[in-house]
Amino acid sequence: MNRTLVLVRHGESEWNARNLFTGWKNPDLTPLGVEEARRAGQELRRRDILFSIGFTSALLRARHTIDLIIEELGQSNVPIVRDRALNERHYGDLSGLNKDEARDKWGEEQVRLWRRSYDVAPPGGESLKDTVARVVPFYCQRILPPVLRGERVLVAAHGNSLRALAMVLDQLTPESVTTLEFATGAVVIYTLNADSTVASKDVVECAIPSSKPAAPR
Repeated sequence: MNRTLVLVRHGESEWNARNLFTGWKNPDLTPLGVEEARRAGQELRRRDILFSIGFTSALLRARHTIDLIIEELGQSNVPIVRDRALNERHYGDLSGLNKDEARDKWGEEQVRLWRRSYDVAPPGGESLKDTVARVVPFYCQRILPPVLRGERVLVAAHGNSLRALAMVLDQLTPESVTTLEFATGAVVIYTLNADSTVASKDVVECAIPSSKPAAPR
């Protein structure tokens, strides 16, 4: 039995490129983001990883990413489940703001707390703890069962929804998860044991040489 779960962060979005807080706003991928998504699919194809089912969020940048990966794999018949439970965390009043402008308005330390702490939410938005509260039940109810049946499952989502999943898979604490980052286009391959614990984890190097470091979400 394979029990394979692959996590992919969406490629660079138009708002990543502009250094804006995105959250539940709905920009598409940039040309670089398209290339990052295709590169992820090419790396999975090189490893002969094909999927029984895919999951993604309701947001365009993640949906576009999973579509490009599936296209690279030549698997047009794979069912894709789209659900807002996998959406990026909601940034509330920060949504659409440039990060530098947010620091000028609220201060470096306050913005750092909103971005990196586990349980401090921006005004009108979600903390990572809030994101975990909607992502983990969806994982347990919808994503994990096919994995444990021996299927290969693909999840294309966002930096914070993937961090929520990593808390379960890698048994991270609220303290340790604050340092975890998923670059745009990042691919992580898990193999699970029958009891849902992690048997192996492979972080795939598929960075594009000309790309810059991951932009803020």
